[in-house]
Amino acid sequence: MHRFISFNHQILPAENSSLSAVSAAALYGKSIFTTVAVYNFKIFLWEKHWERLTVNAKKLGIDLSDFTEQTVKKSLLEIIEKNDFRTGRVRLTFLDESPARVWQNESENKTTFLIQTADFRTVKSKFNLTVSPFPVNSKSSLVGVKSGNYLENILAWEDAKAKDFDEAIRLNEKNEIVSACLANVFWKKDGELFTPSLETGCLKGTMREFVLENRMVFETKVKLNELIEADEIFITSAGIGIVKAEIIK
Repeated sequence: MHRFISFNHQILPAENSSLSAVSAAALYGKSIFTTVAVYNFKIFLWEKHWERLTVNAKKLGIDLSDFTEQTVKKSLLEIIEKNDFRTGRVRLTFLDESPARVWQNESENKTTFLIQTADFRTVKSKFNLTVSPFPVNSKSSLVGVKSGNYLENILAWEDAKAKDFDEAIRLNEKNEIVSACLANVFWKKDGELFTPSLETGCLKGTMREFVLENRMVFETKVKLNELIEADEIFITSAGIGIVKAEIIK
């Protein structure tokens, strides 16, 4: 991560930020985030990221009334300039600091806004996938929401890394292909391109949407065998772009 962050529109050294330990964000992970790619100082797919943030905030009941697209984008551009990086990734997080209903407190805070920047994640030339043993619940109330309650994804990713893989394919409770731990997945078979349907429980990723708008893609609900027999596999996210991958059978 780069040295400076933006915290409630103020630029600070990263170590100077703070979050209430008794907030809903700290106790339950009640927050939303998105990771934005920056290329040559330009924010990639900004409108898609902002739209998803507002939709997710409404679904989780996170108050964004003190924030507008214009003020958020202004802070984003300011921290890019302050950290002086041309190309990389930016994480925007809205954290609910309203009193947690189970453990009430007297806080009058509503929502805290954090921006962090960093270089792109390192991607090896040979990117190997395994199959995660941890299923996705396609009926979860958090399906489709990129929330701060992200521990399941991180644990699945860390499990893959511990086994010397770069990522892992996650299946849902019906054994349908959903995504990678931190990315969406596409595959090509007989010249046609496929990706899991949102009904599987996969996230509506901004890079996923970009590919769907620019290529003919079939959204589908299929078992792992379809991916194993694919001619090519790709994973996509703002943090790594579009990466060709190989599943280790």
